[in-house]
Amino acid sequence: MLDFLFGLLSYDLGIDLGTANTLVLVKGKGIVVCEPSVVARHKKTKEILAIGTQAKKMVGKTPAAIDAIRPLKDGVIADFDATLAMLKYYINFLHKTPEGSFNLLPKIPKPKVVVGIPSGVTEVERRAVQDAALNAGEF
Repeated sequence: MLDFLFGLLSYDLGIDLGTANTLVLVKGKGIVVCEPSVVARHKKTKEILAIGTQAKKMVGKTPAAIDAIRPLKDGVIADFDATLAMLKYYINFLHKTPEGSFNLLPKIPKPKVVVGIPSGVTEVERRAVQDAALNAGEF
């Protein structure tokens, strides 16, 4: 009963953190996000400047103060903070923007999330993905 009520307030998500692309699936809606796994951030302040397609356009064209990086390498997290920012961005996108709105009820960004990772990852890498997913829902 409670799962049904919480389901009305938030989306159930499936996230495939891929080295090349990140896919986000919303239960009952299908894949709603398919963007490159790239994050652009300022080197000194670590401020996130762009994520996904916008960040990929910046690869190789940024000034020295900006890094356009791929936060995942070989299917595991290489840069925790960039991965966390990317997850937050996509969860926030689905819950706050008109493009991500599928229902009339406002959604609270505390979804049930399933994250796909390679089967050969270590326990430390598995824990890093779990921590990133848990922290991504905190706004």
